[in-house]
Amino acid sequence: MSATKTKPKISIKPFKHSVQMDPNYADNTWNLLQNAIHEIHKKNASGLSFEELYRNAYNMVLHKYGDKLYNGLKDVVDEHLQEVANQVAESVDDDFLTALNNAWSDHKTSMLMIRDILMYMDRVYVVHNNVAQVYDLGLTLFKKNIARNKRIKDRLLKTILLNIHRERNGEVINKGILKNITQMLVSLGINNRNVYEEDFEIPFLTTSAEFYKVESQTFIATNSCSDYMKKVEQRLKEETERVQHYLDSGTETKIKEVTERELISAHMKTLVDMPGSGEVSMLQDDKVEDLQRMYSLLGRVSKGHELMREVLGNLVKETGKQIVSDPVNQAKENSYVQSLLNLKDKYDNILLKAFHNDKNFQHTLNQAFEFFINMNNRSPEFISLFIDEKLRKSLKGASEDEVEKTLDKVMMLFRFIQEKDVFEKYYKQHLAKRLLLGRSVSDDAERGMIAKLKTECG
Repeated sequence: MSATKTKPKISIKPFKHSVQMDPNYADNTWNLLQNAIHEIHKKNASGLSFEELYRNAYNMVLHKYGDKLYNGLKDVVDEHLQEVANQVAESVDDDFLTALNNAWSDHKTSMLMIRDILMYMDRVYVVHNNVAQVYDLGLTLFKKNIARNKRIKDRLLKTILLNIHRERNGEVINKGILKNITQMLVSLGINNRNVYEEDFEIPFLTTSAEFYKVESQTFIATNSCSDYMKKVEQRLKEETERVQHYLDSGTETKIKEVTERELISAHMKTLVDMPGSGEVSMLQDDKVEDLQRMYSLLGRVSKGHELMREVLGNLVKETGKQIVSDPVNQAKENSYVQSLLNLKDKYDNILLKAFHNDKNFQHTLNQAFEFFINMNNRSPEFISLFIDEKLRKSLKGASEDEVEKTLDKVMMLFRFIQEKDVFEKYYKQHLAKRLLLGRSVSDDAERGMIAKLKTECG
């Protein structure tokens, strides 16, 4: 039997067709893209095929020429911006901001087009190599070549600050172009405010402090407290509007702190104590509107209200001392108590309308009244006599609401009395006489007054 012959295995291998890439492929493709970028910079993009340009850029990245494409883009944009910087730097003063604004606007438009062409490079090469995206690269190059060009940077800051100074002095400026320029500085920070802060905001705050320091010293020396406060209100409003019109929103808090420090904190003692128009004069003359303005402005700064309360307390104490030590008032118990009630009404009105019922101001008033009412040891007796007179005849024919209102006012004074046992002794004597002699104007009024006293004393 013959051995079986084994047949050899046949393997079919794929046909290898080696494709030779044009050795000049990368250079040729880059030259095509480079020319397209030049045309974009020349504002001739309408004749370009963005689909074809995208495909060429895609293939360069695909064939590992991402470095050449990215670095080539960087060189082309860098060279272009150097030329633009020269044009901006050589512009005359009146055209400087316009030239810079146009350069910024053109650059943004160009980089958006270029980014669309190089979208695949942004998604692949940029991510893998941890480099700046196309549009951000453009921002970095614009900052280096233009915004921080040694012939432009200082001139730009000086021009912006000059425009702000002019506006503060009442001149009309181009707010639209300033808004574009400050937004440019914010954008150049690429997700932070560093460029805006270093190149504009910090110097702006410094010069603003200097401006308001000089202006406030001049104005306070030649104007009344009321007129000065109106000027401060106007300046605070202007600075808020300035931020809204053409500065970054983050500047608002900072410029607010500067103006409040220079216009309010630095002069609040002078304002409050100003002879003839300060807080004392306002309180004495019931100038509620001015007091309200002072309360609002000094409430913006540390210890402003504390200063106002100190002046308020001292004035009320001094006024009250004059009432309780006046021989004429002491001779007539009704005059004594009525003067105290009038004083209380006056400052309750100021507390409500000017100080918005601020609890701290209320406490200051209460302390002042307690101080001077207890200076006269006959205050409990006088208050009891005042109530006796009202419940005997003065309230006859009055409505229940009027009776209640009068008694409530007296109770406000009663709360300030420290020797309430002395008051109680007099009140019981006066009550007994009214009831025994039948002189009480109303049993309901008597019961109401006793109920109020029980509520207060327990």
